[in-house]
Amino acid sequence: MSKNAFVFPGQGSQFVGMGKDLYESNEIAKDMFERANEILGFRITDLMFAGTDEDLRQTNVTQPAIFLHSVIRAKLMGSEFNADMVAGHSLGEFSALVAAGVLDFEDGLKLVYQRAMAMQEACEIESGTMAAVLALADHKVEEICESTPGIVVPANYNCPGQLVISGAYAAVETACEAMKEAGAKRALILPVGGAFHSPLMEPAREKLATAIENTVFNDPSCPIYQNVTAKAETDKTIIKQNLVSQLTAPVRWTQSVQQMFHDGATQFTEVGPGKVLQGLVKKIAPEALVAGLQ
Repeated sequence: MSKNAFVFPGQGSQFVGMGKDLYESNEIAKDMFERANEILGFRITDLMFAGTDEDLRQTNVTQPAIFLHSVIRAKLMGSEFNADMVAGHSLGEFSALVAAGVLDFEDGLKLVYQRAMAMQEACEIESGTMAAVLALADHKVEEICESTPGIVVPANYNCPGQLVISGAYAAVETACEAMKEAGAKRALILPVGGAFHSPLMEPAREKLATAIENTVFNDPSCPIYQNVTAKAETDKTIIKQNLVSQLTAPVRWTQSVQQMFHDGATQFTEVGPGKVLQGLVKKIAPEALVAGLQ
């Protein structure tokens, strides 16, 4: 039996003007955006609809902006949101949890904002970076990271042949040179603000753990395939634990989509800004049908 999977994007899918059409054309969307402005204490809608690219690249704006766009878009689907399973890429996991009823909208937004601020602070404590490695086997990337002095680890298993590494700047640079020598088509430092999904995010993980522990989680309406395990989870206690671990652990997106496809997902729908996940799913599970709701 074919199943519907809904997937939610993470940081990097933002664009100026995102969500403006929803705000102007739908009262439910407008109300949710205005509630978000109140909760956050600043008008994020002004930055989303008419800000600059630089505004939207700030972690404390990017994360709640993408979350809002995704969650509101899912809400407007109503009964058409007939998910048999959900997943989200990094930040997108919070959007997926709201869509699946694990978190309510306001709690989800508060956690996302606390996560963004904690990550920003962690970046200021110890700077780091990330790099995209193309056309090198995962196991080879892992081996090079392990043998490189300093902190550098696999961070995002995006799709076969595309793995992002993360860590201290010097270690990432050294690893990139080794990746090229080992046959990588490219090993490119990314324009990001820090070493996300690496041990350098430990201060942020500790802060987020407290916030998550103090937030009510409900049982999901369908399984969520979490980044840390790439497995279907329905136990809210385990979901909480995995959400905390996610900040310092790799995003196993390739493995998550492979498992969802193995478990019967034939239709993947990306809910939120951009088309990044649609492209990744096509590379991971070419036989699946892929669509997007922006």
